[in-house]
Amino acid sequence: MPKHDQVLVGLDIGTSKIACIVAEVSPDGKVDVIGIGTHPSRGLRKGVVVNIESTVESIRLAVEEAELMAGVDIQSVFTGIAGSHIRGYNS
Repeated sequence: MPKHDQVLVGLDIGTSKIACIVAEVSPDGKVDVIGIGTHPSRGLRKGVVVNIESTVESIRLAVEEAELMAGVDIQSVFTGIAGSHIRGYNS
């Protein structure tokens, strides 16, 4: 795969779809989106994983689509976790 500047990857795991975005950060700080991938979300219901295998497959397909468009091999992603069942506590 071609050499890229710093690459950042965001992954959104939603109840209806999985979305992956690949962005390249140049040395001068400019950010360009170089790839996106989406796939219908399978294995989730109301933000809760009900079938892990289906969820993993949906994520894999969205990430592969973004990799193909961007021409990069994705090694890590930034993702968020949200939902009414998620709680945060100060320590």
